[in-house]
Amino acid sequence: MSNIVDPLVGQIAARVRTERERRRWTLAQLADASGVSQAMISRIERGESSPTAVVLGKLSAAFQLSVASLLALAEGTHEDTEEDTEATPGVRRRADAAEWRDPDTGYRRRQITGPRFPAEIAEIHLPAGARVPYPAAAFAFVRQVVWVLDGRLTFHDGDTVHQLDAGDTIELGDPAPRVFVNATDAQCRYAVILTRGTQP
Repeated sequence: MSNIVDPLVGQIAARVRTERERRRWTLAQLADASGVSQAMISRIERGESSPTAVVLGKLSAAFQLSVASLLALAEGTHEDTEEDTEATPGVRRRADAAEWRDPDTGYRRRQITGPRFPAEIAEIHLPAGARVPYPAAAFAFVRQVVWVLDGRLTFHDGDTVHQLDAGDTIELGDPAPRVFVNATDAQCRYAVILTRGTQP
């Protein structure tokens, strides 16, 4: 994969490396746990490749984090300290918000809340024809709501398929393999609202 210029690539690289090292895992151990090759993980950790949404899903599942949590942690690059445990209120300008783009599908994700806010809210733009699958483990330890803002989302929740139109919401239950699909010829925009349960 060619190098991708993205403002979050370096931050994602640092977060993946930090999460791996926090668990004292080798590259081989993370590769075994995630199903992502050692070579790809190494390129991601060096900031040489932007991971796809599918790869992020596999890595987050191995870490027992949601994709939203992994990206939110990447956007909050500083580590927690005793003096820095409370949310800092303030205005977040649209122009200042980092946006992550999947190099495979063109899926775009913008974090709405800051890293200290008790709920994680993200805005997703899913292009026409895009399909993004995530393993069940990517949904462990979280409660999550998907809220369709524009367009139509075909949402596979395990073996159940839901057609969600603008204004529709779905509250996710126990972890299951899930797929976000835009089967239309127009962009779909939705929000993901997530709160964390048990810390892995």
